[in-house]
Amino acid sequence: GPAPGWHLRPPSPVEPRSSDAGGNDRRYPRIATPKGVWVAWHDGNQQSQQSQQNVSRVRDLNVGGLFIATPNPAALGTVITLLLAVPEGEIRCRAVVRNVVSNEGMGVQFTEMREQDSARLQNLVTRLLASGAPA
Repeated sequence: GPAPGWHLRPPSPVEPRSSDAGGNDRRYPRIATPKGVWVAWHDGNQQSQQSQQNVSRVRDLNVGGLFIATPNPAALGTVITLLLAVPEGEIRCRAVVRNVVSNEGMGVQFTEMREQDSARLQNLVTRLLASGAPA
């Protein structure tokens, strides 16, 4: 059955871009990550020194996005910058917060990613699927 899904949020009339509401991550299985996958992320513009750098565990991920376990999730719709350091290499990208679970974390959808980062992500997802991590 569906995972206790953070993607099952009720439709809200104030969602400005309803065309992509919910993102496209339903097409991809969400892979529960082993304990060792961490992501560094921060919100706010790159120029600002005030933007807080956080390091959080990745609870699950797929090629469309991931769920960041953090007690202080960013607000819905916030664009954040991510850095995943994994055996495949560093994956840097930008993502938008698609859903928030208070005190638990946030689901983000990847928005901007360079080709090499995308390739590394694909390799990571392939490896996690092959290692049979329960979804």
